[in-house]
Amino acid sequence: MRKQIFPAVLLFAATFAFPIPSAMADGDVKAGELIAYTCAGCHGIPGYKNVYPTYDVPKIGGQNREYLILALHAYRNGERNHPTMKLQAMSLSDKEIEDVAAYLASLGGK
Repeated sequence: MRKQIFPAVLLFAATFAFPIPSAMADGDVKAGELIAYTCAGCHGIPGYKNVYPTYDVPKIGGQNREYLILALHAYRNGERNHPTMKLQAMSLSDKEIEDVAAYLASLGGK
């Protein structure tokens, strides 16, 4: 009987000692709110057009969290070409990107 209980207890304890990485990578909405104030300078203005190159600046409030994470990483790594966004993304750590994405996604299109 003891041989059957020990593995179950060990598995149960390991579940809490080693959380699943995806659960840890959801981002902190409150921390993201503090970081995302710079995003509002362009993305928070309805109908705003970028000066050069000229295009409509996309609204990112309520955007999919995973999409935002991928986009910020792509700007930071040079896979997407936009000088301002590259500089903004380069200033963020992986954790800060997660936090910003969590906050922006939580806005629900606002």
